[in-house]
Amino acid sequence: MNKITIVGAGSVGSTIAYKLASDMIASEIVLVDVKSEKALGEAMDIRQGMAFIGKVNIYAGSYADAAGSDIVIITSGVARKEGQSRLDLAKVNVGIAMDIMPKIVAVAPEARYIIVSNPVDVITYAFTKFSGLPANHIIGSGTVLDTTRLRERISEYFSIDNRNVHAMVFGEHGDSSFVPWSQATISCVPVQEFAKTVVGAESMPVELDYAEIEEYMKRSGAKVIARKGATFYAVSLGVTHICKAILNDSHSILTVSNMHNGEYGLNDVCLSTPVIIGKNGIEGKVVCHLTDEEQAKLEKSAKVLRDAIEYVFSEE
Repeated sequence: MNKITIVGAGSVGSTIAYKLASDMIASEIVLVDVKSEKALGEAMDIRQGMAFIGKVNIYAGSYADAAGSDIVIITSGVARKEGQSRLDLAKVNVGIAMDIMPKIVAVAPEARYIIVSNPVDVITYAFTKFSGLPANHIIGSGTVLDTTRLRERISEYFSIDNRNVHAMVFGEHGDSSFVPWSQATISCVPVQEFAKTVVGAESMPVELDYAEIEEYMKRSGAKVIARKGATFYAVSLGVTHICKAILNDSHSILTVSNMHNGEYGLNDVCLSTPVIIGKNGIEGKVVCHLTDEEQAKLEKSAKVLRDAIEYVFSEE
């Protein structure tokens, strides 16, 4: 019997609820939103189809209904308005998160928290610093989605199963993210050498276009938004995967946003690096041996986020 509360019943929150219910990952799902009628409608729509699948108690509720939750997922926030800077949007959404934080933590202090709202790294930082929750109980969705986009793109180059691609995106969930190519492998073969190891394939590219792949990874979200107005399917799959890792205690290694306390030489900043996810949230951290160039990119990404944190929490 697992209980999950989702704060925010917009496109992302409601799609996460649908995926959790349809996969029967949780036996009880609570949708909380300031637009209570929206939350009621989303819960009702999902609940009315559950007879095709199985018994899941999904309903709209208040913060009080989050009591006893195993996982709380935060998706609340507003979309960027025309003429609004990313930093100003960050200030607004962090303000929303700071308003939600004491209300939800008071009733669900034992839950594992998954932060999805953007800017995810800054809001993960806020929860870690000010919620009073153990740091390992707070997980930002971070570059989980960026990493799947990366793996999919690499698999397309070689026409292979993306599950055999092991590559990650580090840093900010944003423009300063990067791929540590020194860590990327395909079935234990360094990605740079893979094409040369294949025998008998009709065609195989000589080398990857690293710049194109990283550009694809970084711009995919914007392209989806331009075409359909929002992204919510892929991120919902990613968040569901994190939930499974927690509830199944699978000790999955995922690139999620987490507070750094000396790892990679970084302190007091949340960004994505690989961690082990299990029933306690973050069970451990994987510190990879980055090249000097990759380490410099990680430090640059950390500076971008520290500057954003300083702006967001300034008194201006």
